[in-house]
Amino acid sequence: MAYTKFELDYFGKTLTVETGHIAQQADGAVMLRVGDTVVLVTAVASKTPREGIDFFPLTCDYEEKLYAAGRIPGSFPRREGRPSEAATLTCRMIDRPMRPLFPKDFRNDVQIVATVLSTDQENDPTTLAVTGASLALAISAIPHAGPVGCIRVGMIGGQLVLNPTLKQLAGGDLDLVVAGTANAISMVEAGAKQVSEDVMLQALRMAHDAVKHIVEFEASIVAQLGKPDMEYPSSAVSPEVAAAVAELVGERANSIAHNFDRSACKEEQSNLKAEVLAQLEERFPGQQAEVAKAFDAEVKKAVRNAILNEGVRPDGRKTGEIRPIWTQVSVLPRCHGSAIFTRGETQALSVVTLGAANDQQKIDGLGLEEWKRFMHHYNFPPYSTGEARPLRTAGRREIGHGHLAEMAVHNVMPADEDFPYVVRIVSEILSSNGSSSMASVCGSSMALMDAGVPIEAPVAGIAMGLITEEGTDKAAILSDIQGMEDALGDMDFKVAGSAKGITALQMDMKIKGLDWSLLEQALEQARQGRLHILGKMAETLGASREEMSPFAPRIETIEINPDKIRDIIGPGGKMIRKIVDETGCQIDIEDDGRVFISSANAASREQAVAMIRDLTEDIEIGRIYKGRVARLMSFGAFVEIAPKKEGLVRIGNLAEHRVEKVEDVVGIGDEIMVKVIEIDDRGRVNLSRKDAIRELQATQAQAAGAGSGGPA
Repeated sequence: MAYTKFELDYFGKTLTVETGHIAQQADGAVMLRVGDTVVLVTAVASKTPREGIDFFPLTCDYEEKLYAAGRIPGSFPRREGRPSEAATLTCRMIDRPMRPLFPKDFRNDVQIVATVLSTDQENDPTTLAVTGASLALAISAIPHAGPVGCIRVGMIGGQLVLNPTLKQLAGGDLDLVVAGTANAISMVEAGAKQVSEDVMLQALRMAHDAVKHIVEFEASIVAQLGKPDMEYPSSAVSPEVAAAVAELVGERANSIAHNFDRSACKEEQSNLKAEVLAQLEERFPGQQAEVAKAFDAEVKKAVRNAILNEGVRPDGRKTGEIRPIWTQVSVLPRCHGSAIFTRGETQALSVVTLGAANDQQKIDGLGLEEWKRFMHHYNFPPYSTGEARPLRTAGRREIGHGHLAEMAVHNVMPADEDFPYVVRIVSEILSSNGSSSMASVCGSSMALMDAGVPIEAPVAGIAMGLITEEGTDKAAILSDIQGMEDALGDMDFKVAGSAKGITALQMDMKIKGLDWSLLEQALEQARQGRLHILGKMAETLGASREEMSPFAPRIETIEINPDKIRDIIGPGGKMIRKIVDETGCQIDIEDDGRVFISSANAASREQAVAMIRDLTEDIEIGRIYKGRVARLMSFGAFVEIAPKKEGLVRIGNLAEHRVEKVEDVVGIGDEIMVKVIEIDDRGRVNLSRKDAIRELQATQAQAAGAGSGGPA
């Protein structure tokens, strides 16, 4: 293919697409550029299908090369390591809109690789990677029902903005990524600061209009460079097998669809499947996998028909009904905050840990350099679904679910200056039958309130589903979907938020699109479900506790002149180490002069605060200090009242009685209380031990009189 270049007006910027001169052995390869952000995307398909599988083997990779931002990796081998969390989320973002558009009977391996070659840290490479994946597929011979466009929408200063910069997004109220075809939206990912459903719909419509503009541009490229789709052996069930299975199953599939006892339903389904396989083994030798697929299709059809035509769901609920909920807080005695949220057979244990500033996480990626003060980690152990398999580190699914819950809850967290803690939440999924990510949102919200974190409002999440009938207008939107409905349905639509508005949104379509009226209905049904769940949560705990756990650290914040930071640090860090060693507190200092002193012990915090104030505050006339005698002279004693700050107590001010020799009252190294009585025009400090003693005695006498109920 010869070198070709295309340009598009990209909402105030220029999108450049180049192809034909790079990665020429890939089936499709494009290089996209906006500003100084450049992404290479390739697509390759195997020549033959993978044998023995019943799924489409698509792999999407997103490679963050640190040279793109002019950085050298910090790891020992100085090579890029495992993908960052942001890269993993982008892999999922590429996969989700692409996968449904491949033929259902296609089993060839397909790999999409997006590589960030350059970034200006202003123009987002993520959306370029999704659009690039669509283009790479579209100009190749790989069968795909694209093209797909992707765009980001922000809300800056109350206004919706297309294709905002990364800096604009950081201070906005909405971060929405939408992918779709010319006809419909197929993928949504959003975080928002309690945005209303009406505003979200506005943003989605704006995004889809932009997607259409991008798709039209892609179509013009395909018209010039596109290739005919490759031929491949179909994995579809043969009509003969499908007919034989349908005849054997008959009305018994309806019995499964109406068996509302999950374990009994699974047993009935398993027994019937074994019977069908046995009866058709001789008739269709070597086609057992095909028979099993045809059987699953019959059950799926029966379940979908029951929902669409009778309003009957697999567990007997109505379409808008939420499963039974029970909750509990303070379930773990030593943790800073904990909660269990249970909805049907899905159960999440969420645990909050509060830390100091040095516990924050540095994000080492291609975006703006940042430190994370809020983290949510999601774990999905095998026992949660009754399975026995090896435990592994978090995979793409766990990272994606954890990030969604993190967005949902982070958007109601207090500002850092109001609550200077690092917060980590871990959600352990103890049992799962659908909607576990949304259960972790609810559990995390309750655990934060249990920990005494002053969140703006409680947050709940709900997963919505969709069942449609091809060729008709029949559709059913399902609230709080369970596992079977997720597997057999046409949509997975997760909505999290407070009573005021949406804080996170994620949508994936398994069909080619969703009508706007259905999307509006789904949002409203999700809002009603969310309010119901929030009400159930409030029955256990409706607001943040006034007091934090006694095991949580307390943080005291003081502000100093930034020029005084070096006085706290000391030469080689000597002074700050001394404060930490003597008080046991953790000290964190920001460049703007904020100092965070954290400890569970109040006396230790007070001691550390006093030591820091002594180091950084100017000497005040009339203030009493605790000092150490540094030198003795015939006319008085020099007392260190702060590091490198001395004052003179003349012999006449050492005591109320006449003093003949200074050594009669104090010695070197003694700690004494002194009062600043003068700072002369040369900055010399004069002190009085005598005045300090008198003032302290008067204060003690006054306190004793008040405590004994003396005369008014």
